[in-house]
Amino acid sequence: MAVAVLLLLGLGLLEVEGRCFLNRTEEHCVCYNLSQENLGSIIQCLPASVVEFWGGELEKYVAFPISDLDSSTIDMLDSLLIRKIIFGDLLVPEILLARVLRFFSYTQVQELVFDNCTFEGRGNWEEMTNQDLPITSLRFHNVTSAPLTGRQQDLSSLSSWLGTLQELAVTESHVTSLPCSIGRVFRALRSLDLAQNSLGDESLTSAFCQGAFPQLQVLSLRGNHLTSYQGACKSVRPLRELRHLDLSQNKLMVEPPSSCQWPVSLRIFNLSGTALEEVLTPLPPSLEVLDVSCNHLRAVDISLSSLKKLFLSHNLLRAVPSLGNCPKLDTLHLDNNSIAELPWDEVKFLEQLREVAVAGNPYNCSCTGAGGLQALASRGHLGQGWPQDYTCHSPPGYRGWQVKAVPVSVLRCNPAAVVAPLCVALALVGVAGA
Repeated sequence: MAVAVLLLLGLGLLEVEGRCFLNRTEEHCVCYNLSQENLGSIIQCLPASVVEFWGGELEKYVAFPISDLDSSTIDMLDSLLIRKIIFGDLLVPEILLARVLRFFSYTQVQELVFDNCTFEGRGNWEEMTNQDLPITSLRFHNVTSAPLTGRQQDLSSLSSWLGTLQELAVTESHVTSLPCSIGRVFRALRSLDLAQNSLGDESLTSAFCQGAFPQLQVLSLRGNHLTSYQGACKSVRPLRELRHLDLSQNKLMVEPPSSCQWPVSLRIFNLSGTALEEVLTPLPPSLEVLDVSCNHLRAVDISLSSLKKLFLSHNLLRAVPSLGNCPKLDTLHLDNNSIAELPWDEVKFLEQLREVAVAGNPYNCSCTGAGGLQALASRGHLGQGWPQDYTCHSPPGYRGWQVKAVPVSVLRCNPAAVVAPLCVALALVGVAGA
């Protein structure tokens, strides 16, 4: 058993003293700086479903002998509860990883994570030819490795496994390009996260070439070096199954109108933090969720019959946008803009929403301003932030007050609504007396 555990968890071996800590309630075990002398500490991780290994270098284990497993060891590995393994702060010789990885085929591990690791050298991946693994989620964060270009043979050897992978994340890892041949290997991939890398407009065209990522539904390109909205549209156009696209935290430039059409499958679109001064067009026609928060928008004109959720927080809006052409809208966020008042006609429309967030605006607590917000709150439409984040900025008599505390009455705010019926009543009394 000790040999089998060594093969499965050997990437955690280090020179300095360390040990493992098990949280039985959360079925989570974390190991720090393990060595051969304290390897027995790993045993307490066997009841865990998540195991983490942090720290060290593995170069001296490159020549570690790994032989085929007997049937009893295979049965033991198959019985382990571990479903997720995290390796962090490690220098990983790729040749060792290539030799150890195939032993995961005897386990039930579904997710493998490398955090702040450096991969060095080139592994012999031929041993993985036609080898299947149970791992369906593979994540790399802040890793350093050899360039992906020129590694077609490695991909070919791994294609049997990579062709079944469903989730892949390579974040904060200085990725500048993604060759077309890589995308064609990931035949079953549903989610691809490439956030916080160095991808530019030109690199997207090759990354999402015809036949690449045929099943991709979720794509994050957050925080890269993209500038062209139209270029992104043309690049992801071949992704026929794409439902969720994140272009946030890129600096998108205003461009002339284009005839580019986004994938008709696209339902969720994130353009937050992209320095937009206007909503770019065209928008995907079947959008259900649009996030354009944290931009420089002063006005918004959106007409999307399928839109259900719209996020406009942290912009420069001075008025509630007209949303009559979004009949299915159920969520609207307008917090931290420059909106001074919610007009009654807009409030009447907002009452049809289930969730409205308009905190952090400089409200004019006139009858219509305070009354509209109080009406929304009374119907349960204002969620988190009410009443503490709704403050009056004017008139001077109410500056600093919470909107909730402003007295609103029919007599004070709409005297005509009281005077007119009173006049009618007096006239009727006069007629009756005559």
